[in-house]
Amino acid sequence: MKFDFPHPLAILLGFIAFAAILTHIIPAGVYERTLDENTGREVVIAGSYQEIKSEPISLMETLVKVPEGIVYGADIVVLILIIGGAFVVVDKTGAFNEGLTVLVHRYQHNQSRVMILVGIVFTTVGALNNTFEEIIALVPFLVIMADRIGYSKIAAIAISAGSAIIGAAFSPINPFAVLLAQKIAEVEPFSGTLFRVIVLIFITTFWIYWVLKMGKSEIHVPNNVDEKTTSLSLRSSIILSLIIITFGLMVYGILNWDWDYNQMSAAFLVMGITCGLIGKLGINGTSRAYAGGFQEMAFAAVVVGLARSLFLILEEGKIIDTIVYNLFNPLQDLPLMVSAVGMTISQSLLHIPVPSNSGQAVLTMPLLTPLADLIGMSRQVMILSYQYGAAMMDFLTPTNGALLAMLTAAKISFKDWFLFAWRPYLIIMGLALVAIFVAIIVGL
Repeated sequence: MKFDFPHPLAILLGFIAFAAILTHIIPAGVYERTLDENTGREVVIAGSYQEIKSEPISLMETLVKVPEGIVYGADIVVLILIIGGAFVVVDKTGAFNEGLTVLVHRYQHNQSRVMILVGIVFTTVGALNNTFEEIIALVPFLVIMADRIGYSKIAAIAISAGSAIIGAAFSPINPFAVLLAQKIAEVEPFSGTLFRVIVLIFITTFWIYWVLKMGKSEIHVPNNVDEKTTSLSLRSSIILSLIIITFGLMVYGILNWDWDYNQMSAAFLVMGITCGLIGKLGINGTSRAYAGGFQEMAFAAVVVGLARSLFLILEEGKIIDTIVYNLFNPLQDLPLMVSAVGMTISQSLLHIPVPSNSGQAVLTMPLLTPLADLIGMSRQVMILSYQYGAAMMDFLTPTNGALLAMLTAAKISFKDWFLFAWRPYLIIMGLALVAIFVAIIVGL
């Protein structure tokens, strides 16, 4: 009897149910928290953990947490819907199809260059601002692009989402991971940049090589487009330029204007409407395209929202702090390098119930800073263990709603993705641990 691998919705609902069960098993406990003036966030106070009366989540409360999680992640849900609508509008103008045809024609004798370029671009945006959910709406076009140049759907996800994860994990400037962690740990911002850049380049090179080698499509069916198109029309050039400008504005807004998801949504809403009018879809045509995009992205948006339900249950059940305490407290009795390995693995495991890079930094950095000082580990190495361990787990964790949404949009099962990704993930984590050992040896 053939095993039918669970649908992404079933996977997330299963984890939500499991989280509720854990609140009946794991003792409740809390750390005291205080406002960090440097980051404006609440952080835990080291050494303040204490067990409290258990507050297990009932069946009814578990069911209620499902819609609550979607509401909790409403800003991300809206962003996914609006970006999805905007890119359907762009698709209806024909600009994507024309641009893809020109790109494939230009690199028809060396199509791997297209994949290399895409990998570098997504690594860069991941490194700059932890870009991930924003990729969901691009998946249909990335799949078409990959197919046109002879690569599989999994390769399309790998070269985009996978590269963005690597960029975020090994970035020297990711504001939601390394810079936030450095602020909380009172480490000089941007310190260790050269070391991180070297590791990032090395890991990115390996990953792109792996995708090019393993991502070739067994069945390659070219799309019906005019292969004689060798240059973009003025209209398509303007539309595609607007997309690049909007993404650039998004990155700049996050880094300099404290933009959140709502500002990004507004920018893409304007972009979509403008592209529709330039593409001569008219008001009604643009509106219909937007509505179609909302429909296509609705399930993906809900999946991302559901991932928040898991964290809400663990948080309300008061067991997140207990999990953190039991993961990191034993590390103080281990040799330095063994402790670094344990810290990296613990950060990876913690990222399953805490799928936010910034949330994990706020939760763990105040606890690990005095621990690192106690065992003679530099705070920079401690931050590397957090960076590499937490962010890289986005590769494989089924609680990553955005990843599940991308796989759904590409019609790829989580099983197929896991089978593709687990080996390079282990190699990359092995290389990451080597990098941490080097950092310890050179006194980073």
